[in-house]
Amino acid sequence: MTEAIVVARDGDIVTWTLNRPETRNVISEPDMIEAFEAAIADVNRDVTVRAVVLTAAGPSFSSGGNVKHMRDREGMFGGSPVELRGGYRHGIQRIPGALYHCEAPVIAAVNGPAIGAGCDLALMCDMRIAATTATFAESFVKLGIIPGDGGAWFLPRAVGQARAAEMAFTGDAIDAATALEWGLVSRVVEPHELLSTARALAERVAANPPQALRMTKKLLREGQHQSLESLLELSASMQALAHHTHDHQEAVAAMLERRPPRFTGA
Repeated sequence: MTEAIVVARDGDIVTWTLNRPETRNVISEPDMIEAFEAAIADVNRDVTVRAVVLTAAGPSFSSGGNVKHMRDREGMFGGSPVELRGGYRHGIQRIPGALYHCEAPVIAAVNGPAIGAGCDLALMCDMRIAATTATFAESFVKLGIIPGDGGAWFLPRAVGQARAAEMAFTGDAIDAATALEWGLVSRVVEPHELLSTARALAERVAANPPQALRMTKKLLREGQHQSLESLLELSASMQALAHHTHDHQEAVAAMLERRPPRFTGA
């Protein structure tokens, strides 16, 4: 069995490649879930990782849950209603839980169809770039089920309530151009340009101090549900820490001396 996720590092940037093309990169299998958790834990432990690119092997980004296992009531889709609830909570829902707490910025490079939980997986990332071959479908309703992996939380935050409702109630796919128009992705490129474009964006992110990047990501996450007063208090505390980093001093010195900064993560 090949690795569920191939992890590669080049400088300050890590690339995760979903590596189950024979299943169109389903993400409901235990080894895939465990691979996500392990990859994210490694990034969180290593502050020298400044950005992550998530992409996939084969023509599909991810087909989401394993439909054959749904049919056969296998794996996380088997058992009584109580057992099925546990299968989701202790199965596929571990992916949004882990990705939400990934401390480094994550860019989804969506190379092909992102269907159901695969669409939601892209939405769990901080930034999304799509190839012209990508499509996106919140297609759970077509299988008579609901977004069980947090899609009802992620999708409206990306495209707004009305468009999220259109995608979720029809289950229909939208193409890359529509995804760009709706704000689901930030840019669309030809397939051969996808990884280089994602890498270029990752390099722009990685050019900045890693501690400041991670604190900024935390504030953006907290800002989705905290009051302004609470977020201002958290911002003040994090800013006090940021002002005492070596990288802040280096950034100020480099700006005043008109030279490129040299950040170390300290």
